[in-house]
Amino acid sequence: MSDHIRIKEIRGFGYHGLFESERKEGQEFSVDLELELKSSAATLSDDIDDAVDYSKVIAMTHSIIIGEPVNLIERLAEIIAQAILKTFLVVSVEVTVHKRSAPVGVPIEDIAIRIRRSA
Repeated sequence: MSDHIRIKEIRGFGYHGLFESERKEGQEFSVDLELELKSSAATLSDDIDDAVDYSKVIAMTHSIIIGEPVNLIERLAEIIAQAILKTFLVVSVEVTVHKRSAPVGVPIEDIAIRIRRSA
């Protein structure tokens, strides 16, 4: 049996994108996460050492959003997923990266990529 932690709208100002204007001016990105984990030890012990500390997951994700620029949001999602899998005891992670200000030439509400990776 597995459990899930859902985190919505981790926001950060980043400089990701293909165009020079995106790299120079930047824009806000947001990330949603769903972590699949086995939390039975934490449910019994009530001890953070047996759990996934979601405040640390959020801090790490935010640092990646505002960190080193990449061309594609697909790459940004992959970097976040791999960092979570490497750092935390999770079975799998689903990462959705939202780019609401993408320069696509017409008004849009959102562009997002969603990936799922397993340990």
